Amino acid sequence: MSNLACFPFGVGHGQEGLCLELCMGPRRIVLDCGLRDLAALEQAHDSGPETQPVPERSAHRIATADLLFCSHAHSDHARGVWGFSQAFPQVPIYGSEVTAQLLPLNWPGAAVPPHLCQALPWQIPIRLADDLTVQLWPAGHLPGAACALFTYHGPQRAYTVFFTGDFFISNSRLVDGLPLEALRGLKPDVLIIEGSAGSARHPHRRQQENLLASTLHGLVQQGRSVLLPTPTLGIGQELVMLLRSHHQFTGQDITVWVDETVAAGCDLYLELLSDFPSSVQNFARHQALFWDDRILPRVRRLGADGHPEGDRPCILIAHREADLSDHCRSFPQPWTVLLPESFATAIADTALGTPEIAAGPTLSWLQSLGPELESEQVQIDTYQLTTHSDRVGTTQLIHNLRPQHVAFVHGKPSHLADLAGLEELQSRYQLHLPSAGNRVEFPIGDRFLQPAAPELVVEGEITQVDDSVLLLLPEALTTDPRWQALADTGLVQARWQGSELVIKGLNQRDLLRAAPPSDAPWQLPSCQICRHQREDRCHSVDSPLYGLQVSPEGVCPAFEAKASQLGQDDEATA
Repeated sequence: MSNLACFPFGVGHGQEGLCLELCMGPRRIVLDCGLRDLAALEQAHDSGPETQPVPERSAHRIATADLLFCSHAHSDHARGVWGFSQAFPQVPIYGSEVTAQLLPLNWPGAAVPPHLCQALPWQIPIRLADDLTVQLWPAGHLPGAACALFTYHGPQRAYTVFFTGDFFISNSRLVDGLPLEALRGLKPDVLIIEGSAGSARHPHRRQQENLLASTLHGLVQQGRSVLLPTPTLGIGQELVMLLRSHHQFTGQDITVWVDETVAAGCDLYLELLSDFPSSVQNFARHQALFWDDRILPRVRRLGADGHPEGDRPCILIAHREADLSDHCRSFPQPWTVLLPESFATAIADTALGTPEIAAGPTLSWLQSLGPELESEQVQIDTYQLTTHSDRVGTTQLIHNLRPQHVAFVHGKPSHLADLAGLEELQSRYQLHLPSAGNRVEFPIGDRFLQPAAPELVVEGEITQVDDSVLLLLPEALTTDPRWQALADTGLVQARWQGSELVIKGLNQRDLLRAAPPSDAPWQLPSCQICRHQREDRCHSVDSPLYGLQVSPEGVCPAFEAKASQLGQDDEATA
């Protein structure tokens, strides 16, 4: 039997939640507990043919687990944590400091013990047992979200498993992205990674925010109020921060209302402000992060009656599991209900009875608005504001970690299959698609030849500025040793290749080859003997190297030999 294996109780298909049992030698680690019904933990591990040996019942194995690790506080990863603690009080629960503080929001009104989850620090290896350590890094996606590297120190060698939970490489309004540089070259034996976005490509996060802000502003200007159903944590607070800080809303006489459930998440964020990015802390020093009546747009809690006040168009951010139909009926202005694209798709899959989606989300109150929808008093639309990495981010993380095994969880089966079907992954890694109730073995080859890391691919932005085009690329490019050759001239060449625009850097040798014939002396031109070179810099306004530091052997089309050099050449000729 392999030293590394995984038994999934739930792999995050649809709304079933994520819960995995990771086996590392004799150690048993439960990864997340987003199950709605913990009865799954009582079922036998193997429902296969009777000829196979029947393993220990999972209830016994879970009861003797070494720990439960909770990656973050979203309900599909954490809703079963408190129930797990009550059923198995002897099993310790770990997570980041912020996750430990946010977890109780999953059970409003319940008497959750203050030390339900034990906090672990960032990026410091912590010994949980004599032969087991764990190390956490921020995962982006949500405040406190963590990815973890588990290391089992076996008799023959150490075995490592990296678990991402949900992760997001890009920065959002309230959370810095996953620190990819800090994870480069870890080379874990197994990577368990979320693939909720499948092989889709998402627009840049700032582009999504700008489009959403423009949509919201346009709807309010048309006289329509906007209803944004959100979960307790995450998107709701991101939306408030977006409206507080986006230029299209700065100074706008608009009121943003937040219902009690989402407001509770905002209040807890304020208590944890010291754990947020420095940009968020700086913003909070100058104006209120959430609640503000002085600076427009106003952000207020819903009144005692639970309805927005006034008769002007407004924006309402409310918990998606509450009945929100009364807001659309009692307000004089027409409403637009904006749903995240992923949430709207899941609702449609459930309504259509798509087999691969079980127990999907429902907004039953929308069905009661039939007359309002027909009269267009209420309209439904969607928006995109992603907090999960797309195909580019997912493959980028995999290539940087360079594991031997990759197991995709948390997403539609078809989306996960799309990722597993990518040739760039199939040719380099052993890929797995775990399903609930089926054990997955990760055999580790002692002589596994780690494939070479693929060429670094980065994404940037192209913006048209007046009569030119501005190309913006991430600063990470400058860490590549090849950057210096490009920075030497600062010039690039662009050409169309079919429908793709290919950008190529021009070094000084390329410029020399491109230099037109001239009557210059016969010896090889160089910056060292050019009359425009002073103090190792080019002072010719006609040169593409103007103002730049140049190397002695460099050259450009504006080369002119120094007068002293010409005199020497004439004497040599005579």
